[in-house]
Amino acid sequence: MEKRIGLGITASHCTYADVVPKIQNFIDVGATVIPIITHSVLHAATRFGTGEEWIAKIEALTGEKVVTSIQEAEPFGPSNPLDAMVIAPMTGNSISKFANAATDSPVLMAAKATLRNGSPVILGISTNDALGLNGMNIMKLLNAKNIYFIPFGQDAPQTKPNSLIADFSQMVDTVYTAIMQKKQIQPLLIQYFK
Repeated sequence: MEKRIGLGITASHCTYADVVPKIQNFIDVGATVIPIITHSVLHAATRFGTGEEWIAKIEALTGEKVVTSIQEAEPFGPSNPLDAMVIAPMTGNSISKFANAATDSPVLMAAKATLRNGSPVILGISTNDALGLNGMNIMKLLNAKNIYFIPFGQDAPQTKPNSLIADFSQMVDTVYTAIMQKKQIQPLLIQYFK
């Protein structure tokens, strides 16, 4: 798959250790990965690591400089297009903004630019509010043209009944199906928890 894939990362810090190593899967199939992050990823220091540490790991894997500003992301429109844009993890905050056409981060600007080009945007959700107030935003995005989802399910239904998380192991297959077939990989809803 010799494609140019944008990888947007939002502030679901607990999932980075699962998502970032998947970059290698794209590289293994011949894709170029352009990393794009939100401001909170850049500046946050959590028990899962600092923004600087994650940026260093991402740049080492991709061989590309991380896009950190809206100005850097805007050219992904007609002048420097991506073949697809993946946002993984995608927080409830970013889901809400994307569903309601807000463009206040480099990740959302790149996604908007990709949709403008008629190319697929693939979402890997990770939010404690998916089956709460954000449910309507997810449903809106599920019905939008050129938007696809990495299969997702409840990760902890007994302790976090509104939480959904994508199965990031299906990221490359979801992107491939979206690019090559313009279809949503199935099944979309999975039993995620053990």
